[in-house]
Amino acid sequence: MTDLASYFPITDPTLIFFVVMLIILFAPIIMGKLRIPHIIGMVLAGVAIGKYGFNILSRDDSFELFGKVGLYYIMFLASLEMDMEGVKRNKGRFLGFGVLTFAFPLILTYLASTKLLGYPVFASLLLGCLMASNTLIAYPIVGRYGLQRKPSVTLSVGSSMISLLMALVTLTAIVASYGGETSVWFWLLFVGKFVGYCVAMFLLIPRFTRCFLRRYSDSVMQFIFVMSMLFMSAAASEAVGLEGIIGAFVAGIILNRYIPHVSPLMNRIEFIGNALFIPYFLIGVGMLINVRLLFESSTIIIAMLVIAGFGTLGKAIAAYSAASMFRLPKSSGNMMFGLTSAHAAGAIAMLMIGMRVELEPGKPLVTDDMLNSVVLMILVTCIISTMMTERAAQQITLRDREMPSDEKPTAEEKILIPLKYPEYAQRLVNMAMLMRNTKNTTQLVGLNVVYDDDDMQRNLEQGSRLLERMTQYAASADMTMQTQVRVAANIANGIRHAFKEFRATDIIIGMHMHPEVSQKFWGAFHQSLFNGLNSQIIMARLNQPLPTIRRIKVVVPSRAQFEPGFYRWLERLSRLACNMECHTEFHGRGDTLPLIADYIKHHYPTMRCSFTEMAHWNEMPRIAESIQKDHLFVVVTARKGTVSFKNALEHLPEEIKHHFSGSNIMIIFPDQHGDAMDEMTFAQPQHTEDQSAYEAIGKWIKKKF
Repeated sequence: MTDLASYFPITDPTLIFFVVMLIILFAPIIMGKLRIPHIIGMVLAGVAIGKYGFNILSRDDSFELFGKVGLYYIMFLASLEMDMEGVKRNKGRFLGFGVLTFAFPLILTYLASTKLLGYPVFASLLLGCLMASNTLIAYPIVGRYGLQRKPSVTLSVGSSMISLLMALVTLTAIVASYGGETSVWFWLLFVGKFVGYCVAMFLLIPRFTRCFLRRYSDSVMQFIFVMSMLFMSAAASEAVGLEGIIGAFVAGIILNRYIPHVSPLMNRIEFIGNALFIPYFLIGVGMLINVRLLFESSTIIIAMLVIAGFGTLGKAIAAYSAASMFRLPKSSGNMMFGLTSAHAAGAIAMLMIGMRVELEPGKPLVTDDMLNSVVLMILVTCIISTMMTERAAQQITLRDREMPSDEKPTAEEKILIPLKYPEYAQRLVNMAMLMRNTKNTTQLVGLNVVYDDDDMQRNLEQGSRLLERMTQYAASADMTMQTQVRVAANIANGIRHAFKEFRATDIIIGMHMHPEVSQKFWGAFHQSLFNGLNSQIIMARLNQPLPTIRRIKVVVPSRAQFEPGFYRWLERLSRLACNMECHTEFHGRGDTLPLIADYIKHHYPTMRCSFTEMAHWNEMPRIAESIQKDHLFVVVTARKGTVSFKNALEHLPEEIKHHFSGSNIMIIFPDQHGDAMDEMTFAQPQHTEDQSAYEAIGKWIKKKF
């Protein structure tokens, strides 16, 4: 029998790239099942496939190349998305936090390494430099929450560069002291080269950029030009004795004003980096981590805990001291600590420099124990940074989110209605009519999306006939309806593209009710639709005509009032209730219900409604007991990663199946008005698993035993 081990590690470049693509594709799906942040998932995937894991791939030159580009991309995007006006106004804060986040970890790590671990002075200084610098590995989480321009984020990004520069200068001094290059001329030359580099970049890049962007509008050429400026700056910084990440950061600062944050060019830059280079970098970091050492030597574990513990403590002291000094809230301190506490490729680069230094012939400055401890420290700090940044992002979103205006919307409304099943189409169109604005002309858009398959022609004809009938139905109510039948390989993408083409404001779509198509609660594409589109989506399952509904019961999650679309869904629901002339019950938290009551009192004083406080989401079964066949049960939910999302909402499909299986249901996903969630695909994919692996295992055990 052939020994499978002889085929590993894979060395063929084509197969290596194929395996990496599979990891980038499936790691977020698996991590979603395990409820592990996807950034950590990429690092863990690297651990699994590396030589210290299952030895599937060898860390060849491609990981060096793409990994380095990925690190440059993180720094480049961080500076490209900075609020430069805020930076100019807060130069003193940047310098102050940069010095603090450099000094505290350096001092604490140095003292711990010399006193507790017994390392030599220069080895302890090297470790201090490692912990004084940091890598913005959790920055994509900030982008997902749309917090790139918050003061705590810009402070963290700017101070990261300051601390990294100071750490590199200190490391240069350590290496130079062994080479005998500690003269005044050495430092004058170093400072001169650095100043010359900065002057050259700030003179050349803006001139090149203005000239190129004015003459060429081709999207591919613009992207290639930006990449050329990035790598030119990185290469030049390495030429003067600095790390390339300094150059990448400088390039982003210079190009910041030339690349608008909502431009197609910015979208392409983010897409390429987040889809390929940054995941490649994270996987490469994971491949350096030897988890087996945890079970082989207690010395390594102790050294890792001391280095990671005291270095992270220094970062925490610096972050919270700076937050207190600048009078920022605790949540900002949490964000500053989260972003500045991770160590990755920058630490590896410094460690590699230290490995070239020998205390004496045959006795390197960096021992094997120190090397393995630092690599394991990277994994620990990446986990701490990711979890802390995620928590801080939610806190800041909740803290700074202004409540949306309660003024009634006056802009033109356009409701997109995807239609497929004839027996259900009329009820969806009727719902859109009942939610329309009576003062402004609400436009309806009927959409039928068909798969590009063998039955395409027949489905196109059926879709056209269905939309024609719905147009006539809408005309009977003196409403016009635009229609479109489109072909798509993916239904969710087809709906999203139509939504943007028609500039729609809402989507009303039927809930999945056909188990022969898909056994999942959300069906084949509904989940991708609401995760990939931030506008208001209303999903409905109507077992009877709307005029026969006698009562509406609405369940509102806590903190729903902080969502931008709070008053939009309340407005639609109020119109529906008034047109149906039925009583509406609102169930929610004590701080949310008064806002709903006040809005209805001022805008819909004739609407019959009542309010019941619901302390916790687990009261849903109690509400289900009072639901009758002629009631409409409305659930206001939230997308994952938004301010009103809670873990209990992950169990919404199961609760609806168990307690509301035969009821009339409406599920509302409010407007977000944030960054599109597909911009950070490796950090938060559009697809989210219905249930975690733990829940699936628990169900299987319960069923069997």
